[in-house]
Amino acid sequence: MEENIKIIRKSEHKTTEWSGGTTTQLCIYPYDSEYKELNFKWRLSSARVDVDESVFTHLPNIKRKIMILDGELLLEHEGHHSVKLKEFEQDRFCGDWKTKSYGRVTDFNLMMNDCEGDLEYMCVDECSSKKIVFDINKQEYDYVANVLYVVSGNVSIEIDSQATLCEGDLLLSYMGKDEESKEVNIINKLDKNAKFIRSIIYFSN
Repeated sequence: MEENIKIIRKSEHKTTEWSGGTTTQLCIYPYDSEYKELNFKWRLSSARVDVDESVFTHLPNIKRKIMILDGELLLEHEGHHSVKLKEFEQDRFCGDWKTKSYGRVTDFNLMMNDCEGDLEYMCVDECSSKKIVFDINKQEYDYVANVLYVVSGNVSIEIDSQATLCEGDLLLSYMGKDEESKEVNIINKLDKNAKFIRSIIYFSN
């Protein structure tokens, strides 16, 4: 298992182009995994869609969650369901479904391979703080990863030590199922709200 806490700065992200815009890989686990080979446990990314209509890549055996960061998106999963998503709304679907999207957006993606996860939008009001708890409550998995991704604003994170996160930065915290829960304090010292996404991913080796 890697270090318990890891910070990934915006400058470290890898951005690639596709036919409809760009995709930025935020984190992949294990770190030496290759997205194209689908040999990851989980992957977090953010995509910018610059076309009105696009077709999602076929990803067999991959479970997906998508959340909208900016704009509105209509998703049509052939033979399953359709949903229109606004800012910070999300949808869950399978990577082997035939999926089309309509709308120009910036989104946040969680891909899961033999694991389980959730996305949660959180906001820390101006000049205030918020306490959250990192723990593992699904004992059928060996580990949990809590990932905080800053959508906008700057925050200080107090967990074991203190770190400052700016827009586009991530903080990852790994815990084993036998570890005690950790209280995390998120402090916003600025006079504007700080918005971020919390990803909670349960997995085993």
